[in-house]
Amino acid sequence: MVDKLQMLTAQETARKPSLVEDAYRALKEAIRDNVFPPGYQGSEQEIALRLGMSRTPVHEAIIRLQEDGLVRVLSKRGVQVCPLAPEDIREIYDVIIAIEARAAELLAAMPYNNRRQIADELEEATARMEQALRKDDLHAWAIADDQFHRLLVEHCGNSRIRRIAQTITDQAHRARMLTLKLRPKPTGSTAAHRQIAEAIRKGQVAEAHQHARQHRINARDELLPLIESFGIKHL
Repeated sequence: MVDKLQMLTAQETARKPSLVEDAYRALKEAIRDNVFPPGYQGSEQEIALRLGMSRTPVHEAIIRLQEDGLVRVLSKRGVQVCPLAPEDIREIYDVIIAIEARAAELLAAMPYNNRRQIADELEEATARMEQALRKDDLHAWAIADDQFHRLLVEHCGNSRIRRIAQTITDQAHRARMLTLKLRPKPTGSTAAHRQIAEAIRKGQVAEAHQHARQHRINARDELLPLIESFGIKHL
Protein backbone atom coordinates (compact mmCIF):
# COMPACT_ATOMS: atom_id res chain seq x y z
CA MET A 1 0.00 0.00 0.00
CA VAL A 2 2.82 2.39 0.90
CA ASP A 3 4.61 1.55 -2.35
CA LYS A 4 1.43 2.25 -4.31
CA LEU A 5 0.97 5.63 -2.62
CA GLN A 6 4.59 6.50 -3.28
CA MET A 7 4.15 5.55 -6.93
CA LEU A 8 1.01 7.69 -7.26
CA THR A 9 2.77 10.62 -5.60
CA ALA A 10 5.72 10.26 -7.96
CA GLN A 11 3.38 10.18 -10.96
CA GLU A 12 1.58 13.29 -9.75
CA THR A 13 4.91 15.07 -9.23
CA ALA A 14 6.00 14.14 -12.74
CA ARG A 15 2.72 15.40 -14.22
CA LYS A 16 2.72 18.74 -12.40
CA PRO A 17 5.57 20.42 -14.32
CA SER A 18 3.97 19.27 -17.56
CA LEU A 19 0.58 20.73 -16.57
CA VAL A 20 2.17 24.03 -15.58
CA GLU A 21 4.14 24.16 -18.84
CA ASP A 22 0.95 23.42 -20.81
CA ALA A 23 -0.89 26.19 -18.96
CA TYR A 24 2.01 28.60 -19.48
CA ARG A 25 2.14 27.94 -23.23
CA ALA A 26 -1.64 28.11 -23.65
CA LEU A 27 -2.06 31.36 -21.73
CA LYS A 28 0.99 32.92 -23.37
CA GLU A 29 -0.36 32.11 -26.85
CA ALA A 30 -3.78 33.46 -25.89
CA ILE A 31 -2.17 36.75 -24.81
CA ARG A 32 0.15 36.89 -27.86
CA ASP A 33 -2.81 36.39 -30.22
CA ASN A 34 -5.03 38.81 -28.24
CA VAL A 35 -7.58 36.21 -27.17
CA PHE A 36 -6.99 37.95 -23.84
CA PRO A 37 -6.55 41.50 -25.19
CA PRO A 38 -4.47 44.30 -23.65
CA GLY A 39 -6.04 45.53 -20.43
CA TYR A 40 -8.14 42.36 -20.01
CA GLN A 41 -8.78 41.70 -16.32
CA GLY A 42 -10.18 38.51 -14.83
CA SER A 43 -9.86 36.04 -12.01
CA GLU A 44 -7.61 33.01 -12.12
CA GLN A 45 -10.72 30.83 -12.08
CA GLU A 46 -12.22 32.63 -15.08
CA ILE A 47 -8.96 32.31 -17.04
CA ALA A 48 -8.68 28.62 -16.14
CA LEU A 49 -12.25 28.00 -17.31
CA ARG A 50 -11.66 29.77 -20.62
CA LEU A 51 -8.51 27.73 -21.19
CA GLY A 52 -10.24 24.50 -20.13
CA MET A 53 -7.63 23.87 -17.42
CA SER A 54 -7.53 23.49 -13.67
CA ARG A 55 -6.73 26.50 -11.51
CA THR A 56 -3.46 25.33 -9.89
CA PRO A 57 -1.29 25.10 -13.03
CA VAL A 58 -2.87 28.31 -14.34
CA HIS A 59 -1.91 30.06 -11.08
CA GLU A 60 1.72 28.98 -11.48
CA ALA A 61 1.70 29.93 -15.17
CA ILE A 62 0.46 33.41 -14.26
CA ILE A 63 3.40 33.87 -11.87
CA ARG A 64 5.81 33.06 -14.72
CA LEU A 65 3.99 35.36 -17.13
CA GLN A 66 4.20 38.19 -14.62
CA GLU A 67 7.98 37.72 -14.62
CA ASP A 68 7.85 37.91 -18.44
CA GLY A 69 6.06 41.26 -18.21
CA LEU A 70 2.91 40.01 -19.96
CA VAL A 71 0.50 40.10 -16.99
CA ARG A 72 0.15 41.87 -13.67
CA VAL A 73 -1.32 40.21 -10.57
CA LEU A 74 -3.64 42.68 -8.85
CA SER A 75 -4.24 42.28 -5.14
CA LYS A 76 -7.80 40.94 -4.64
CA ARG A 77 -8.70 42.02 -8.19
CA GLY A 78 -7.43 39.11 -10.26
CA VAL A 79 -5.02 39.30 -13.17
CA GLN A 80 -4.56 41.97 -15.83
CA VAL A 81 -2.95 41.60 -19.26
CA CYS A 82 -0.40 44.41 -19.36
CA PRO A 83 -1.28 46.99 -22.02
CA LEU A 84 1.52 48.53 -24.08
CA ALA A 85 1.72 52.23 -24.91
CA PRO A 86 3.30 53.42 -28.18
CA GLU A 87 6.43 54.42 -26.27
CA ASP A 88 6.66 50.85 -24.93
CA ILE A 89 6.59 49.59 -28.53
CA ARG A 90 9.40 51.98 -29.47
CA GLU A 91 11.55 50.70 -26.59
CA ILE A 92 10.75 47.08 -27.45
CA TYR A 93 11.88 47.61 -31.03
CA ASP A 94 15.09 49.29 -29.85
CA VAL A 95 15.94 46.03 -28.08
CA ILE A 96 14.80 43.78 -30.94
CA ILE A 97 16.84 45.75 -33.49
CA ALA A 98 19.98 45.34 -31.39
CA ILE A 99 19.66 41.68 -30.45
CA GLU A 100 18.52 40.34 -33.83
CA ALA A 101 21.30 42.19 -35.65
CA ARG A 102 23.81 40.65 -33.25
CA ALA A 103 22.19 37.22 -33.59
CA ALA A 104 22.51 37.40 -37.39
CA GLU A 105 26.19 38.30 -37.00
CA LEU A 106 26.80 35.32 -34.77
CA LEU A 107 25.04 32.98 -37.19
CA ALA A 108 27.03 34.26 -40.16
CA ALA A 109 30.27 33.66 -38.24
CA MET A 110 29.51 29.97 -37.66
CA PRO A 111 31.14 27.12 -39.63
CA TYR A 112 29.67 26.54 -43.09
CA ASN A 113 27.62 23.41 -42.28
CA ASN A 114 25.94 25.17 -39.36
CA ARG A 115 25.24 28.27 -41.47
CA ARG A 116 23.79 26.21 -44.29
CA GLN A 117 21.41 24.33 -42.02
CA ILE A 118 20.19 27.50 -40.33
CA ALA A 119 19.82 29.32 -43.66
CA ASP A 120 17.75 26.40 -44.98
CA GLU A 121 15.40 26.65 -41.99
CA LEU A 122 15.10 30.42 -42.44
CA GLU A 123 14.30 29.90 -46.14
CA GLU A 124 11.61 27.35 -45.26
CA ALA A 125 9.92 29.80 -42.89
CA THR A 126 10.09 32.49 -45.59
CA ALA A 127 8.54 30.12 -48.14
CA ARG A 128 5.64 29.49 -45.72
CA MET A 129 5.16 33.27 -45.46
CA GLU A 130 4.93 33.55 -49.25
CA GLN A 131 2.47 30.68 -49.43
CA ALA A 132 0.28 32.31 -46.77
CA LEU A 133 0.30 35.63 -48.63
CA ARG A 134 -0.81 33.93 -51.84
CA LYS A 135 -3.81 32.63 -49.89
CA ASP A 136 -4.38 36.00 -48.16
CA ASP A 137 -3.98 34.19 -44.85
CA LEU A 138 -2.43 36.88 -42.67
CA HIS A 139 -2.62 34.76 -39.53
CA ALA A 140 -0.54 31.99 -41.14
CA TRP A 141 1.84 34.65 -42.47
CA ALA A 142 2.33 36.01 -38.95
CA ILE A 143 3.04 32.54 -37.57
CA ALA A 144 5.70 31.87 -40.23
CA ASP A 145 7.18 35.34 -39.78
CA ASP A 146 7.39 34.81 -36.04
CA GLN A 147 9.10 31.45 -36.65
CA PHE A 148 11.75 33.13 -38.84
CA HIS A 149 12.68 35.60 -36.12
CA ARG A 150 12.68 32.94 -33.43
CA LEU A 151 15.08 30.83 -35.49
CA LEU A 152 17.49 33.77 -35.68
CA VAL A 153 17.86 34.07 -31.93
CA GLU A 154 17.39 30.43 -30.91
CA HIS A 155 20.30 29.20 -33.04
CA CYS A 156 22.72 32.08 -32.51
CA GLY A 157 24.54 30.33 -29.66
CA ASN A 158 24.00 33.10 -27.08
CA SER A 159 21.64 31.91 -24.34
CA ARG A 160 21.17 35.41 -22.92
CA ILE A 161 20.05 36.80 -26.27
CA ARG A 162 17.62 33.89 -26.49
CA ARG A 163 16.13 34.57 -23.04
CA ILE A 164 15.76 38.31 -23.66
CA ALA A 165 14.20 37.69 -27.06
CA GLN A 166 11.62 35.26 -25.69
CA THR A 167 10.06 38.01 -23.59
CA ILE A 168 10.52 41.02 -25.83
CA THR A 169 9.32 39.42 -29.06
CA ASP A 170 6.14 38.17 -27.38
CA GLN A 171 5.30 41.79 -26.57
CA ALA A 172 6.08 42.97 -30.11
CA HIS A 173 4.02 40.12 -31.57
CA ARG A 174 0.92 41.35 -29.73
CA ALA A 175 1.24 44.80 -31.28
CA ARG A 176 1.78 43.34 -34.74
CA MET A 177 -1.24 41.04 -34.45
CA LEU A 178 -3.47 43.92 -33.34
CA THR A 179 -2.42 46.04 -36.32
CA LEU A 180 -2.02 43.27 -38.90
CA LYS A 181 -5.18 44.09 -40.85
CA LEU A 182 -4.55 47.83 -40.66
CA ARG A 183 -1.27 47.67 -42.59
CA PRO A 184 -0.58 47.17 -46.30
CA LYS A 185 -0.05 43.57 -47.37
CA PRO A 186 3.42 42.68 -45.99
CA THR A 187 5.01 41.59 -49.26
CA GLY A 188 8.38 43.22 -48.54
CA SER A 189 9.20 41.02 -45.57
CA THR A 190 9.99 37.93 -47.63
CA ALA A 191 12.62 39.77 -49.70
CA ALA A 192 14.23 41.12 -46.53
CA HIS A 193 14.22 37.66 -44.96
CA ARG A 194 15.92 36.17 -48.00
CA GLN A 195 18.65 38.80 -47.81
CA ILE A 196 19.29 37.88 -44.17
CA ALA A 197 19.29 34.13 -44.86
CA GLU A 198 21.61 34.50 -47.87
CA ALA A 199 24.11 36.63 -45.95
CA ILE A 200 24.15 34.01 -43.19
CA ARG A 201 24.60 31.21 -45.72
CA LYS A 202 27.58 33.00 -47.32
CA GLY A 203 29.18 33.91 -43.99
CA GLN A 204 28.84 37.64 -44.66
CA VAL A 205 28.90 38.89 -41.08
CA ALA A 206 28.58 42.65 -41.71
CA GLU A 207 25.84 42.15 -44.31
CA ALA A 208 23.87 39.80 -42.05
CA HIS A 209 24.01 42.39 -39.26
CA GLN A 210 22.94 45.22 -41.55
CA HIS A 211 20.10 43.34 -43.25
CA ALA A 212 18.67 42.11 -39.94
CA ARG A 213 18.97 45.56 -38.37
CA GLN A 214 17.40 47.40 -41.29
CA HIS A 215 14.54 44.90 -41.54
CA ARG A 216 13.47 45.57 -37.97
CA ILE A 217 13.99 49.33 -38.32
CA ASN A 218 11.64 49.27 -41.32
CA ALA A 219 9.08 47.30 -39.30
CA ARG A 220 9.27 49.82 -36.45
CA ASP A 221 9.02 52.79 -38.80
CA GLU A 222 5.90 51.31 -40.37
CA LEU A 223 4.22 50.26 -37.12
CA LEU A 224 4.66 53.36 -34.94
CA PRO A 225 3.15 55.91 -37.39
CA LEU A 226 0.28 53.48 -37.97
CA ILE A 227 -0.43 53.30 -34.24
CA GLU A 228 -0.34 57.10 -34.07
CA SER A 229 -2.55 57.62 -37.11
CA PHE A 230 -5.29 55.40 -35.67
CA GLY A 231 -4.99 57.05 -32.27
CA ILE A 232 -4.26 53.75 -30.54
CA LYS A 233 -3.23 54.49 -26.95
CA HIS A 234 -2.71 50.96 -25.67
CA LEU A 235 -1.95 47.62 -27.33
